[in-house]
Amino acid sequence: MLKYNVRGENIEVTDALRSYVEKRLKKLEKYFDLNQDMIAHVNLKVYRDHKAKVEVTIPLPYLVLRAEETTDDMYRSIDFVSEKLERQIRKYKTRVNRKSREKGFNDFFVESAEESSKDKENNEFTIVRNKQIGLKPMSPEEAILQMNMLEHDFFVFQDGETNGTSVVYRRNDGRYGLIETK
Repeated sequence: MLKYNVRGENIEVTDALRSYVEKRLKKLEKYFDLNQDMIAHVNLKVYRDHKAKVEVTIPLPYLVLRAEETTDDMYRSIDFVSEKLERQIRKYKTRVNRKSREKGFNDFFVESAEESSKDKENNEFTIVRNKQIGLKPMSPEEAILQMNMLEHDFFVFQDGETNGTSVVYRRNDGRYGLIETK
């Protein structure tokens, strides 16, 4: 059974809002084997510019489903997030189920009757380009500069101080993130 943990930041979670969230996310239950209890963590947030952000996280054993959406309308954000989650499940369920079977677990996602009758499409990951790079020692600031000059969203480099491989990336909020290897 899918349970809902709905929290609000800068917004009061009314009964109408809570029931709308539950109604929209209830559509996802058809993909789960509901013999075990699962919790959908829903975070509703309103910013000063009145943008409404909805984040949904559904932790499963060995897998986390997560989606977020920001629009001018809370209900529209909820709609978009539920659609994103459903697309994620449909896109990856074959691969996730195959991996779970290889590890000796039951399928994470069940297949509805309408989906089993449809033709199966090949959902394998397809690599369309292979590129080899030489890593140069540099600081994260230099890597960000290189990334911006190349107009990429991320840049792999060798950290000059630690000699480890690191990645800088541009976040959705326009700031930068750094991933370091151990």
